[in-house]
Amino acid sequence: MGVSETDQQEDGGGCMGTRSDGPTPAASWERPGTVGIKQVARHAGVSPGTVSNVLNRPERVAAQTRTRVQQAIQELGFVRNGSASTLRAGRGRTIGLMVLDLGNPFFTDVARGVEDVVSERGYAVILCSSSASASREERNLRMLAEQRVRGVLVTPVSDDLERLERLRDRGVATVLLDHSATRPNQCSVAVDDVAGGELAVAHLLARGARDIAYISGPLSIRQCADRRAGCHRALRNAGYDSAPRELVVATMTPRGGMEAAEKLLAEGPLPDGIFCANDLLAMGVLRVLLQAGVSVPGDVALIGYDDIEFIGAAAVPLSSVRQPTYQLGRIATELLLNECDNPKGHAHQQVMFQPELIVRESTE
Repeated sequence: MGVSETDQQEDGGGCMGTRSDGPTPAASWERPGTVGIKQVARHAGVSPGTVSNVLNRPERVAAQTRTRVQQAIQELGFVRNGSASTLRAGRGRTIGLMVLDLGNPFFTDVARGVEDVVSERGYAVILCSSSASASREERNLRMLAEQRVRGVLVTPVSDDLERLERLRDRGVATVLLDHSATRPNQCSVAVDDVAGGELAVAHLLARGARDIAYISGPLSIRQCADRRAGCHRALRNAGYDSAPRELVVATMTPRGGMEAAEKLLAEGPLPDGIFCANDLLAMGVLRVLLQAGVSVPGDVALIGYDDIEFIGAAAVPLSSVRQPTYQLGRIATELLLNECDNPKGHAHQQVMFQPELIVRESTE
């Protein structure tokens, strides 16, 4: 999908022009009558420049002064005219967030971390999804550039990052989200998915599984390929020469998991351990297996990935590999805004989190 209905309802926060290293101009405000930013400043007992900094760069203002200005804003009931201030400043305070799948609760949790930081820093965010489509990713990046966003957080569809390089050449900061960077001049925040795949399959082997199946989305998606690599590494470390059974589905949804499980049932015999590249796939697999009278975990041990909120309430609570989703979004956004606000002094970082095995009834 392109930009969703949710995206269209987001406050875009204005457009961005060429970055200026000069002082931040005073923001514009709208209200019936003649009250403006100078009145806000007088009410708070500060200069108009201090009010502007509270609005545009709150981290530069002492906490006590910032609180006084924010209280004045609230008491006077002013509403910022973001588009007018953007035109004068030549830049906006909007970033883009593009994820692979808005329907996956994993990205909902990531977006919470993003939104909390942009709110604290006085930015707005435009949310969109590539739906794991390179052409949609291209269109969305073009749209974000046309909106003159100041930076973009993106979970790329593939390792081909040429589109992002073009965006960076136009002065738009970028941070890879849930995807590691290979260049030192690119910030990224990711999880070690190879280690996560190894955790999952080593756990299946430790609880007695000997015939492992791996169900995933397209291997062009970096997360799927890395989790597959971890699966293979766990088998090698356990002394197995044979590769796992592999089923690749078009969409990493419960429907995709159901299709994969139906294929396993039709082919027979069933594996005694199944590792799914995300929890939505695992939920679909679980439904089909239970409907077919297969005992989970008695006949088949099943584990997913992401540890989304409601899998603990499934018919058989699902084991999973947990990722720090909220922290992914929060730290990626902090890196992006730091680069937006201080491009010359910003130090690029590649942050890598370690996943955690969460054991529930589906593998016990």
